[in-house]
Amino acid sequence: MDIRNELRKAAREGCIRTADIERIASSAGLATASVERSALEAGIVPERYRRNGSTISPEQQLRLLSSTAAVVGCGGLGGYVVEELARLGVGRLIAIDPDVFEEHNLNRQLYAVGESLGKPKVEAAAARIAMVNPSVSMVPLYERFTSDSAKRQLSGSVVVVDALDSVSARRELAASCSALGLPLVHGSIAGWFGQLTVQYPGESTIDSLYAGFGGDKGVEARLGNPSFTPAVVASLQAALACKLILGMESGLRRRVLMIDLLAMSFETISMG
Repeated sequence: MDIRNELRKAAREGCIRTADIERIASSAGLATASVERSALEAGIVPERYRRNGSTISPEQQLRLLSSTAAVVGCGGLGGYVVEELARLGVGRLIAIDPDVFEEHNLNRQLYAVGESLGKPKVEAAAARIAMVNPSVSMVPLYERFTSDSAKRQLSGSVVVVDALDSVSARRELAASCSALGLPLVHGSIAGWFGQLTVQYPGESTIDSLYAGFGGDKGVEARLGNPSFTPAVVASLQAALACKLILGMESGLRRRVLMIDLLAMSFETISMG
């Protein structure tokens, strides 16, 4: 079968429907992701990405589909990040988390529903993404991130997203990413507040950010988190991850974006 010819015949106005991609994939004995890549290589945009519009070109969409991102932590921040990167079209997602859903997660964690209580967060994420975008390959790692396992756990990644909830774990992840030459998108939340930054390979941004910090849990332990704070910060993390995958400047190198949703203020602070 001439895949390119079949794609061109099925395309309408430069786009192709998922049903046609699945039909061609089935006839050719290929995975849908492989046919999506062939479509994008031919300048044909899968219908599911049509509304990415001119914001993301077919060439950039192909780059996203051919890339791997790792999300460490799959709770309040991580669930939203995984969802948005999958809908964006990042082809392979690694989700790392050792926890199961509990009732207190229901107020803010995207994949926390009655039926998922007691189940591993990464497994719920994988099941959801299989429905959202079957062209995305999910790698659910139901285990804790450790520096000793970092090379295996982050294998193939071009960007890593920090969606953790403890300072020690964040610093361990940051040190591992620096050693592996991987950019790290950091985000943290507490109540009405959030912060973001990007640590580039060879830098020690996260250590500088938390220098002199006492204890392991931030003010999140006291303030908690309403439903909207993780959604806001995770969306910004997904945007940063997208930019890094596409080779764009993040705008947050040695800078921290401080978010105050109570005052509706966004302030960027230089880290020197």
